[in-house]
Amino acid sequence: MKKLVLLLMIFASAISAKAQKRIIVALDGSGNYKTVQEAINAVPDNSKATTEIFVKRGTYKERIVLPVSKINVTLIGADVKNTVLTYGNYAGTLDSLGKPLGTSRSASFYVYGAGFTAKNITFDNSAGPVGQALAIYVAGDKSCFLNCRFLGNQDTIYTHGKGSRQFYKDCYIEGTTDFIFGAGTCLFTNCNIYCKKGGAYVTAASTLDTTAYGYVFIQCKIAGNAPDNSYALGRPWRPYAKVVYLQCDLGAMIRPAGWDNWRNPENEKTAYYAEYKNTGPGYKPDERATWSHQLTDAEAAKYTPALILNGWKPDTK
Repeated sequence: MKKLVLLLMIFASAISAKAQKRIIVALDGSGNYKTVQEAINAVPDNSKATTEIFVKRGTYKERIVLPVSKINVTLIGADVKNTVLTYGNYAGTLDSLGKPLGTSRSASFYVYGAGFTAKNITFDNSAGPVGQALAIYVAGDKSCFLNCRFLGNQDTIYTHGKGSRQFYKDCYIEGTTDFIFGAGTCLFTNCNIYCKKGGAYVTAASTLDTTAYGYVFIQCKIAGNAPDNSYALGRPWRPYAKVVYLQCDLGAMIRPAGWDNWRNPENEKTAYYAEYKNTGPGYKPDERATWSHQLTDAEAAKYTPALILNGWKPDTK
């Protein structure tokens, strides 16, 4: 009898650890909280269980921070186009001391907690074309974005986390210059990357020299309203930048050379830029920068989700 009770206690404990807590956010007061930040603040610290925050339709004008202690949080929007998290800071915005915020402090949403998932959410920076202005700053490991939109101009997504793993699936990402940048290891699958008029570079990776994978785009569409031959696929923010596009559809805005060394020929010796079986008017392998790579089948086989994300398998349901 005692063994049975003990087994039941263990079973109940296991169920409890996996149980989800659900919080509802609604501007009209019909949920638990009116702001997303209030909902995040209510998440138990360092919880092994998933906390689900459901956000009803609306435009939430707030600067939001997911602290490092708020782990395993899933943020779900009612409708990706009508569930918008936005703020309007930019690098030149002055803080309370009269000092410019700079790029890192300009984000509308900050992700520090590990195990974060966002579904059907629009992350926006409303500052306009005024220089660096982040829609989101992602530092937490195992960050997953499903059917989300990222709206901005320069520096839309800062994949800050050095060594952090990030996954973007079925997302729309727009911007002008360096609108996907940072040191994280990021896999983008089936995403729409939109190059806006007035920009010049899709990515600015700062991959660590000890990191095997930087940015990997698989079956993504690179489109936009920018003029033909006006964009490079990437330029190295740091010398060991790594960016690879596999089976992507490249629009006419992509320059024939494909890549840029950021005015430093030494970067050509260390940065790793490659492509594999891309298509579209912007794919001109014979005219690519001589220091970039066209992968063989054997080389491309090393770009699997399991290898890129170092064993982490995101929950895409």
